[in-house]
Amino acid sequence: MKQWVAAFFFVVFSLQVHAQNRGLPDFTDLVEKQGPAVVSINTTQSVGGNARGAQPFPFDENDPMFEFFRRFMPRQPGVPGSPGVPRSFESHALGSGFIIGAEGYILTNAHVVDSADEIMVRLTDKREFKARVVGVDKRTDVALLKIEASGLPSVRLGDPNALKVGEWVVAIGSSFGFDNSVTAGIVSAKGRSLPQENYVPFIQTDAAVNPGNSGGPLFNMRGEVVGINSQIYSRSGGFMGISFAIPIDVAMEVQNQLRANGKVSRGRIGVVIQEMTKELAESFGLGAKTQGAAVNAVEKGGPADKAGIEAGDVIIAFNGKPITNSSDLPRIVGATKPGSKVTLQLWRKGSTKDVTVVVGEIVEEKLAARAGKNSRPTERAANRLGLVVSELTPEQRRELKVGGGLLIEDVRGNSSRADLRPGDVILALISRGENIEIKSAEQFNRLLGQFDKAANVTLLVRRGEQQTFVTIKGVS
Repeated sequence: MKQWVAAFFFVVFSLQVHAQNRGLPDFTDLVEKQGPAVVSINTTQSVGGNARGAQPFPFDENDPMFEFFRRFMPRQPGVPGSPGVPRSFESHALGSGFIIGAEGYILTNAHVVDSADEIMVRLTDKREFKARVVGVDKRTDVALLKIEASGLPSVRLGDPNALKVGEWVVAIGSSFGFDNSVTAGIVSAKGRSLPQENYVPFIQTDAAVNPGNSGGPLFNMRGEVVGINSQIYSRSGGFMGISFAIPIDVAMEVQNQLRANGKVSRGRIGVVIQEMTKELAESFGLGAKTQGAAVNAVEKGGPADKAGIEAGDVIIAFNGKPITNSSDLPRIVGATKPGSKVTLQLWRKGSTKDVTVVVGEIVEEKLAARAGKNSRPTERAANRLGLVVSELTPEQRRELKVGGGLLIEDVRGNSSRADLRPGDVILALISRGENIEIKSAEQFNRLLGQFDKAANVTLLVRRGEQQTFVTIKGVS
């Protein structure tokens, strides 16, 4: 009997081990076939010396940490002509890339080749080529290079939209200068938005990415490139479990334009938006629906203004594509060809409305009119929101190019917990989905009197050159 029991447990244990081993991924075939299409990129840039005539970083150029310090530490250039200070020295940086065509086209990150005087590409067979920059797009951090070679190995491209969170992925690149280093992990999230990165729905992974990996490919288990490794989240400068990749479909659309025109043309409609919150959705009459992009400012004379879009509208769809998060709008608009006529679906005053917009083209950003200095009258009592306000002078209204509004002089009570500060200008109050322009302090206080104590109040506020919606929870 004991022998039968022992045999039974041995079989069960063996099956468990077999199942575990069978579930472990094997990357050897992928690396063997796709690794030769991954290249190392070495850039040279001529920069000034520091005040002591030494390099501005605490590491030698051959040290793996030099590339990290070169990118992230501020430079301390010396004074040209000072005794003992060299006029310049050569700064070297490392990165990665991958071949997308046998004729020598290579994709990498824009920040890898930014300001480089010379770019050298090294293949896995140790051949080196001088590369030229076909084009660079800093908004997506994509660059297209070209080397004079033929018959090169190239990668296969995959569909990043088919990726699933939890799926295995592989990163290959020159981590800290170690060519063709292979790391693996899983997809941690998709469609990530990062600060100041409005045009890329990043793929987040936990595959180890370090300085030198930038510009290298991210593969799925079928050996297809699904992204370009671009950024890491780190407090130490090294890998800490979070890295971000540019989806390959975004990068390929960029490289198509770079190859054809040397630059990227993007659409724009001329609105300033912010993320919908639960409080904002309730103020706009959307209930629990937090989808869409709240418009808090419209560029005068821009495409949106000409189409009749107003501050206080919520854009819920662009040319038939739903706007789930506010970050979706810049990506979709940016990918739209300038001059195209598109239909926007808006939420305005409790109902939907369709408008037609002729998409413009992104140009150098222009600064809006600056607010003038505001005088501060004598101390006065706060209103129900805990705000001390005063009406704008005719001169201030002209400078701000507004028809009304109230200057916030002091913030007290519940409002001190909201994102309000002295110097802000209240332009409008949102009530039951209606955007009510504020003309006077008397009107403002009368409107506040209509709210219950537990109600939330949403204001459209002007701060410097920007406008934003601010919700104050509870009216005292």
